Amino acid sequence: MSSDKKPTSAVWNATKPFLNGGLSGMGATCIIQPIDMVKVRLQIGTETNPMAVARNIVQESGVGGLYRGLGAGLLRQATYTTARLGIHQIFTTELKKANDGKALPLWQKAGAGLAAGGLGALVGSPADLSLVRMQSDSTLPVEKRRNYKGVGDALVRIVREEGVAGLFKGAGPTVVRAMALNMGMLASNDQAKEMLEAAGFEAGSQTVILGSAIIAGFCASACSLPFDFVKTRIQKMEAGPDGKFPYAGPGDCALKTLRNEGFLKFYTGFPTYCVRIAPHVAFTLIFVSNLQKFESRMGL
Repeated sequence: MSSDKKPTSAVWNATKPFLNGGLSGMGATCIIQPIDMVKVRLQIGTETNPMAVARNIVQESGVGGLYRGLGAGLLRQATYTTARLGIHQIFTTELKKANDGKALPLWQKAGAGLAAGGLGALVGSPADLSLVRMQSDSTLPVEKRRNYKGVGDALVRIVREEGVAGLFKGAGPTVVRAMALNMGMLASNDQAKEMLEAAGFEAGSQTVILGSAIIAGFCASACSLPFDFVKTRIQKMEAGPDGKFPYAGPGDCALKTLRNEGFLKFYTGFPTYCVRIAPHVAFTLIFVSNLQKFESRMGL
């Protein structure tokens, strides 16, 4: 009996960080999806008032319009967040072993966040591309709309029309953005927990979990928005009448934006982006921490 239980326990311990990460990210996405929809519209359009954008979406498509692309968003979390949080847990566990169980220095936390974010983003890039296209479709002229029926239809049509490589259009800036976001999110969350516990708050308490999650949300937003802005423009761009795309790549997009529109353009919609990213990060981290506490109480 014990010989059967041991491998099952090993499999569960290996799977648990990935499962917890995916479930937490999907739960947070269900809450935050309407804000994400508004954020994408702000980045690709000329409107600067998030409330006006939300009102226009509801007028055009009803309340359900705020949840357009939810399937792609959930698929993205099921791939991207499952991978990044699971990989991050593995990295930090191994780094702590190498550090004789001591707390990691900030640079190692940042390195683990960067690596986990980049690898997770590669896994989630096709779903992320589908999400951005579905959210931005109604802003295009009628004759240029793709009219995807859902995330499955989007993925199939992208492969059929653009090849398998088309699923990874914009993957470069997606990976860089994810690395920046996860460095800000995961490193600051771990660091904030240690600081709050050192300040006298009880380790593992809801105060520590919530406080560190809020700090992590702001840091993730500040680190990642410029990369998210470039990623969104690359994924949304269409060829002009001459058949040429407006940007040759993410570097060209960043340089042209900086030269023509100024540095602050990269922070277009920052309040809305922060309102979207910070709660998503916070909810994800809160869900993860409480899932771990629940599993510990259950002996899992």
